Amino acid sequence: MKTRIHGWGLALLASMALAGCQRQADAVGVDPAAYEAFYLWPGVHPARDVRPRIVYLLDGEVRRGGPSRLERLRMGLPRLPGKTLWLVVRADRLDWNDATYAAIFDDLRRWQEAGNQVAGLQVDFDAATHGIDGYARFLHDLRRRLPRQWRLSITGLMDWSAHGDPRALAALAGQIDEVVVQTYQGRTTIAGYEEYFRRMKDFPIPFRVALVEGGAWQAPPILARHPQFRGYVVFLLSSVKSTRG
Repeated sequence: MKTRIHGWGLALLASMALAGCQRQADAVGVDPAAYEAFYLWPGVHPARDVRPRIVYLLDGEVRRGGPSRLERLRMGLPRLPGKTLWLVVRADRLDWNDATYAAIFDDLRRWQEAGNQVAGLQVDFDAATHGIDGYARFLHDLRRRLPRQWRLSITGLMDWSAHGDPRALAALAGQIDEVVVQTYQGRTTIAGYEEYFRRMKDFPIPFRVALVEGGAWQAPPILARHPQFRGYVVFLLSSVKSTRG
């Protein structure tokens, strides 16, 4: 069956196309100097004009294969007085054993005893292929184990579960203190982020939005008026290829 598009329909399609082109033209590259919260992976050093106030530091990974364990990636203890630190653990699996939990909690304690202001733990895990239900059970157990002095944060992918439906993340309310929604893959901003944030209108959990250094970004209007929006986190790049993707 053929569909006939009348003059008004053609005009509507043309206006939508122009609007999309305008949004793309208005987007600018993310300049870290304009922000205050950053992802800082080992080996990456901020430029002199970057002045972090909140820093998410990758401590280690819990990898697939063999017994569960924390593979530390950072040499020595960070000492960043006057800044708020989050200890980040990248996880490829959720079957953590007691030794894994103990190692992570011990690092939180050591970072704090070194004079840092440690906000808590962030788990960087891609639940897309594992299902949100199993992840919710894991986070419930982690929250039960994690000493109450530390908060719990997770990363969230825009293409996570249910075709990027933020309701999948909203189901975790009560288990976590913060979600950091990632808008990039590798070094590039994911297209279509405006639609994702429109669907976050009633999102019940405090959240930040992660941007990649140099990536194209134009803030969706909903963020400025969203009661749970807490600002941005910029993933800093270095001359060495990023380990995140």
